[in-house]
Amino acid sequence: VQLQASGGGSVQPGGSLRLSCSASGFALDDYAIGWFRQAPGKEREGVSCISSDGSRSYADSMKGRFAISRDNAKNTVYLQINNLKPEDTAVYSCTMDFSRFCSTQGGNYVYTPGNEYEYWGQGTLVTVSS
Repeated sequence: VQLQASGGGSVQPGGSLRLSCSASGFALDDYAIGWFRQAPGKEREGVSCISSDGSRSYADSMKGRFAISRDNAKNTVYLQINNLKPEDTAVYSCTMDFSRFCSTQGGNYVYTPGNEYEYWGQGTLVTVSS
């Protein structure tokens, strides 16, 4: 099982990026795929998740500027980030733990790191500055 995030870069505030999460060893639509980010000196923060049935959820603080999608033919999950802000600067990684459905509470994505079944790949750095 391997996950690889890509598509990060340096952008100015207000810009947009589309991050990609590709997988090898399994089909992404068989499981829930989540995104988390980690800023320097901070803990991991859940961003969004797409379940095997295509249902989408977002962390409460991430609603509005983030959009998750999946292309089954390309075995890739995307995270579109619009109106980027300096506080979005972080390494973004995709993750899975063999669950079919995203963990949610009140309709919001809940990411709990440290699951013994969790896999995540090399992240991609997003830097937002003017």
